[in-house]
Amino acid sequence: MTFEKVKEIIVDMIHCDETQVTMEAGFEALGIDSLDATELCMTIEEAFEITIEEDAMMEFHTVSDIVTYIEKKTAA
Repeated sequence: MTFEKVKEIIVDMIHCDETQVTMEAGFEALGIDSLDATELCMTIEEAFEITIEEDAMMEFHTVSDIVTYIEKKTAA
């Protein structure tokens, strides 16, 4: 569920083929630069009604990193 929603956000944001967005997909491989990553985090904060700490953003390198972070925040 979380992955599917994150995937949808990424596909809408960077207009890529949804098959490219896997849990293992890295931001660099998807063409997500630092500006895109910031925008992605803001969109995810709204979609999941969470706050992403700035230092946590620096640790996001793959889709899995984001999904794991969201699942921990929403489980708390």
